[in-house]
Amino acid sequence: MTSARRLGLAVVLVVFLADQALKLWLLFGLRLAETGPFAVTPFMNIVLAWNRGISYGLFQQHSDIGRWGLVVISIVAAIWLGRWMWREERPLTVIGLALIVGGALGNGLDRAVYGAVVDFVHLHWGSFSWYIFNIADAAIVVGVVALLYESFRPGAETPA
Repeated sequence: MTSARRLGLAVVLVVFLADQALKLWLLFGLRLAETGPFAVTPFMNIVLAWNRGISYGLFQQHSDIGRWGLVVISIVAAIWLGRWMWREERPLTVIGLALIVGGALGNGLDRAVYGAVVDFVHLHWGSFSWYIFNIADAAIVVGVVALLYESFRPGAETPA
């Protein structure tokens, strides 16, 4: 196994396990649903939000068909991006793909188990309020930014 493959698998596992461990701790350790939101900093609260859609709450699904459709999309995306990651040698591209795969698997598992994605980080400042997200969402965003950077930097090869 190449070092790029090992790196990719390690990043996928770290993202997936960190995402799921924190969600389990918040749901069943702290019992966030029962205890309610709490402030971590003046600009960040931990709150419980069940996202039945995709990023930014788009395409909310309230039926089993929609729920399982999003689970299937998460799995298919993870497989497709995982195959790309497996063939890729550029470290930044591998990391970007691995972040997206780990996040997609984490959110996909949430949908399969709970019927919705567990979101909990709420950033705000004054009257400004950002959407509520989780580790998987943050990993996906950072992964997409890494892929965009890699594709637009001078001398970048055409991605697979």
